[in-house]
Amino acid sequence: MGSPLHAYIVISLLTGARTEELRPLTWSLVDLDGAAPHMMVWRPVRAGGDTKTRKSRRTIALPARCVSVLREQRALVLVLKADAGVPIERISHLVGHSGTSVTEAVYRKQIRPVITEGAEVMDRIFPRNSPERGEATPDA
Repeated sequence: MGSPLHAYIVISLLTGARTEELRPLTWSLVDLDGAAPHMMVWRPVRAGGDTKTRKSRRTIALPARCVSVLREQRALVLVLKADAGVPIERISHLVGHSGTSVTEAVYRKQIRPVITEGAEVMDRIFPRNSPERGEATPDA
């Protein structure tokens, strides 16, 4: 799975959108599931403010590679939300999988929650900065 920077570069190169046009994009301005996947480039971010006129706003069709990269990024965002209770079936549907098995196989590491209780207990029992030993933490 690519990084957000990878997606940013692919979309910039393949669509011709400028960086100040891509930075304000949100998922609500991107349609990956319609008959003609596209993104709405309506507002750039520049130090001087919004430079887009009504006439210069545009909707850009997305090449298949951009759709693929954006679906990966959307999946990663959704998978990270799985800890917050988003059902795996919903995630599978939104990333275009026909069932949950592919979603679970591809994103297994992200879906599995990290079990922290044991480590937290041990950190309380054995703090990094132990005054009785006169030890200091490396980052102290």
